[in-house]
Amino acid sequence: MMIGKGFDTHSPTGPWIVTPDELGDPQDLAIRTRVNDELRQDGRTSEMIFSCVEMIEHLSTAFTLEPGELITTVTPAGVAAGGNRPRWLRAGDTVSVEIEGISTPTNPAVDELALGPDGGA
Repeated sequence: MMIGKGFDTHSPTGPWIVTPDELGDPQDLAIRTRVNDELRQDGRTSEMIFSCVEMIEHLSTAFTLEPGELITTVTPAGVAAGGNRPRWLRAGDTVSVEIEGISTPTNPAVDELALGPDGGA
């Protein structure tokens, strides 16, 4: 699912990352997404189809993983296209993604077309 997470501006990270000794069991963390303070996704890493260890094992057969590499995966139920009434993000929406024990970065949704071809850089 890397392409869905890999567009410029689509994977804000931080303000920090944590090490395994600080986090504990990565297979039992709450993940919540809020749009304009409305809870849209609520799940746990224990519900993942493949565990973190399984993903690392699989990916490392194709390429070298270095300390600090980030692996993006799919998200819990509640994505915009789900259900009978898709609810896409609009410019000005505020998106917060909480991962228990790590952080809750909050970012505004922007109109990519308004940024121009260089992404606003």
